[in-house]
Amino acid sequence: MRLLITSALLCGGFAAAAVGLTAAPGPAAYSAPPSTAKTSEGQFGWPLAPPPAVVRPFEAPEHAYGPGHRGVDLVGEVGQQVLAAGDGLVVFAGPVAGRDLVSIEHATGLRTTYEPVRPAVAVGDQVTRGQPIGTLEPGHPQCAVQPPRACLHWGARERLVYLNPLRLLGMGHVRLLPWD
Repeated sequence: MRLLITSALLCGGFAAAAVGLTAAPGPAAYSAPPSTAKTSEGQFGWPLAPPPAVVRPFEAPEHAYGPGHRGVDLVGEVGQQVLAAGDGLVVFAGPVAGRDLVSIEHATGLRTTYEPVRPAVAVGDQVTRGQPIGTLEPGHPQCAVQPPRACLHWGARERLVYLNPLRLLGMGHVRLLPWD
């Protein structure tokens, strides 16, 4: 049996194989509090242009401190501009565990992170959706692409709850259906 992958919205460049991997985990999964983030259409956009392929999807942890992948890995090129996904305030720009990271807090309290990124912004800078915030660097662990390509790890969280950043783009829920 083959599987047909469906979604509320698929953007050009979005890797269809990875879409199926973003499906909600089974019943034993960690049940995070519902999001209160307002994600009206057009408020957020891709952090890379053109819209990239997803090489590793979001994987919700089974509990707050469990293993998982608290973001998505997007295919880019070393030195490519990384863009702010939405309007906000830069709350961090610098090294963490040997890799540069940029973190932006948005008006709703949602925070997005981008790594590994050589920052072109500083803490306290106001940024707008689509504004360059830095350049993509090599060295993201477990990146499944070879140089000169690189992976951008893009994360989103509301307070202490990690969210699938693709939901900010209006991707909606993804389902796998039988296809004969």
